[in-house]
Amino acid sequence: MKITRISVYQVDLPLEHPYWLSGGRLKFECLDATLVKIETDAGIAGWGEGTPWGHTYVPAHGPGIRAGIETMASFILGLDPRKVLEVERAMDLALPGHLYAKSPIDMACWDIAGQAAGLPIADLMGGGSRTPRPIASSVGAKTVEETRAVIDRYRQRGYIAHSVKIGGDVERDIARIQDVESIRKPSEIVLYDVNRGWTRQQALRVMSATEDLNVMFEQPCETLYDIAAISHKHASPVSVDESLVTLQDAARIARDGLAEVFGIKLNRVGGLTKAARMRDVALAHGIDMFVMATGGSVLADTEALHLAATIPDNNCHAVWACQDMLTVDIASGRGPRNIDGHLHLPETPGLGVHPDEEALGDPVAVYR
Repeated sequence: MKITRISVYQVDLPLEHPYWLSGGRLKFECLDATLVKIETDAGIAGWGEGTPWGHTYVPAHGPGIRAGIETMASFILGLDPRKVLEVERAMDLALPGHLYAKSPIDMACWDIAGQAAGLPIADLMGGGSRTPRPIASSVGAKTVEETRAVIDRYRQRGYIAHSVKIGGDVERDIARIQDVESIRKPSEIVLYDVNRGWTRQQALRVMSATEDLNVMFEQPCETLYDIAAISHKHASPVSVDESLVTLQDAARIARDGLAEVFGIKLNRVGGLTKAARMRDVALAHGIDMFVMATGGSVLADTEALHLAATIPDNNCHAVWACQDMLTVDIASGRGPRNIDGHLHLPETPGLGVHPDEEALGDPVAVYR
C-alpha cells in the first residue's frame, strides 16, 4: 500500500461563545482548522485534523500547518501509511520541529492502518478500553458569576469534569477557586488551568491560600524551570500542559518530579505516534493523564479518545471535546458525541468518523 494523494482543506470553526483564558489575556472566537485526506493505491483513505487554539496561544497556527504539509508532502508520497514510524521519520527529516504540522498526517495514517486491519485505532495501538471517558469542559470565563454560569451550562449537558481557567490576578483567582469548590459536587473532577498565567510569586500565593482545598493546578507558570523552582515550596498536585511538547520534556518532568499529571495535547506533541511514548513514560512513573486535542471538530476529539482508551481507566482523568463549543459540525452528527458527559469509543475500524466532504468545500492544496 502506498500514499498516492494528499488533499488539504481549510475550514473556519466559529465558537458558540467568546472564550478567554489567562485572566482574559487571550480571547478566541473562531478556530482555523486544517483537514487532511490521504488516499492510497489500495482504495483506502484516511483523515486527519490539525486545529490550533488560535494563533496566539502556543507556537502553532493554521497557515503553519498547511505550509508544513506542503514542505513534507513529497517526502511521504509513496510511503506505506500503515508503517507509521517510517512516515514519522520521513516527516522529521523533511521538517525538523513543527510538530503541530505533522499531527494531522500522523492521524490520517493511523486511520488508514486501522481500516486496513479492521480495528479501531485504540485496539490497533494495543488496548482500547470501552469505559466511557468523562469529557472535561473548558470554562474560559472572567468573573466568579460567569464561571458559575458556564459550569452550570455544562452540568446541564451531563459534564462531571471541568477545566476552569484562571491566572493573572491573585485575589481574583483565589476567590474563583474558593467559589467553585463551594459548589463542587462530590463526583466532579475539577482542574484549575492557569495556562502559564502566573509568575512564580503569584503561583505560590494562590497555592498557599488554597492549600486546604486540595485542588489541582495545570501549568501554573510559563516554563518547566519556573515549575521546578517552586515545586518544593507548595503541596498542590500539578499538571503540565503547554510545557509538555517533546519526549524529552516528558522524561525531564518524570525524572525531576515536576508534575503528578500529564496534559497530553495531541496536535501540540505531533500526533498519536509521539503521544503514545509520553503515555508510556507517564505510566512507568505513576503519572496520571488528561488527553486533549488543542481544539477542533469531532475528528480531533475522536483521536484524543482513542489515545485515552489505551490508558488504564484509573490513570485517565478525562478527555476534552471541543465539538460542544462550536457552531458548525463538519461530520453531520457522526462520530463520538456527548452522552451524559462522556464519550464512547467507536467500534468502526480506523478513526471511526470522517467529515462530510461537501461541508469542507474545495481543497486548498492537492499533492500527488
